[in-house]
Amino acid sequence: MTKPQTTTDACYPLLEMDLKKLRRNVEEVVNRCGAMGINVAGVIKGCNGLPEAAEQFKLGGCAQIATSRLEQIEDAKAYGIEGPFMLIRVPMLTEIPRMVQLANYSLHSERSVIDAADAECSRQGKKHKVVVMADLGDLREGFWDKEELFDVCLHIENDLNNLELAGVGTNLGCYGSVKPTPEKLSELVDIAERVEAAIGRKLEIISGGATSSFTLVHFGTMPKRINHLRIGENILLARDLQTDWGIKDMDYLAMDVYTLKAAVIEVKDKPSHPVGEIFMDAFGNFPTYTDRGIRRRALLALGKVDLADICRLLPRAEGIEVLGGSSDHTILDIEDNKDNIQVGDILEFDLNYTTMVFLTNSKSVTLKLIR
Repeated sequence: MTKPQTTTDACYPLLEMDLKKLRRNVEEVVNRCGAMGINVAGVIKGCNGLPEAAEQFKLGGCAQIATSRLEQIEDAKAYGIEGPFMLIRVPMLTEIPRMVQLANYSLHSERSVIDAADAECSRQGKKHKVVVMADLGDLREGFWDKEELFDVCLHIENDLNNLELAGVGTNLGCYGSVKPTPEKLSELVDIAERVEAAIGRKLEIISGGATSSFTLVHFGTMPKRINHLRIGENILLARDLQTDWGIKDMDYLAMDVYTLKAAVIEVKDKPSHPVGEIFMDAFGNFPTYTDRGIRRRALLALGKVDLADICRLLPRAEGIEVLGGSSDHTILDIEDNKDNIQVGDILEFDLNYTTMVFLTNSKSVTLKLIR
């Protein structure tokens, strides 16, 4: 716990981002992947494409700067980052002109969109590299029918003059919770090698997924032909694999790139169970409560509007439990905390992916860069 410098401080909630720790995480991931012949596309969307963060990804050795949002590429370019840039969400037809203008690589799963991209490249006088996505069971983007995928790859290679077939890729673990395994990623290698046999050359990219696929790098079990990963969370936060996956020997990555500081606005002893007829909360949920008697509580001046999933905040001080909250409040149980928390105190929290994404997008949260 820290306290504000003066009672007139008005910069809270405050999100601090340590760029030196971020850079070390980038270098650790890039070096470990590089030792296995794997390039890293550094994904910046988790921190709202912050150009200063994108700069650390670039300086740390990422092969591409990647995001799902074209405006983040635009911001990075305006900041002076040269790329190359990769669009990692399958593009809307309406954003094809901006995609061709801003990005060097993009992921694809629809022939009509690929044809539109080729036509737009012709209009702009540009070349563009595409990665064709295979759905291996996670059921997000990608060709489920592998014959259709092969036909599209041949179409790009043989019929389109402005697009280059850079490679094939897949996504695992983001929607369908499918775990990346050597066996699963070997399926992608088989697809890539069949495409290579058909076009008569090696592909530049066989992209084996995102942060969850880094587990195979960590344990040394990645199939040898996988040569590309798209990694964001395991650089920006480095928390999912160490906490949610339970990987204990990944302490070469810092989990405290971010520090959230929030102001206490009320401290009271109150019942732990609401008093009255229980119905529905402000978000349409029907929560349940445990009666633990009268407990010491604190309110913070931030809520679901700022970070979405309040209960995934991680208090750094012992004896603090996040109970929940509303649009603009976070409610803490501080009964077991020994710090005598008072109104005006500033409490510190670690983040997970959800809270990071929302906090870095919130106009109500002050961002401070630690250089």
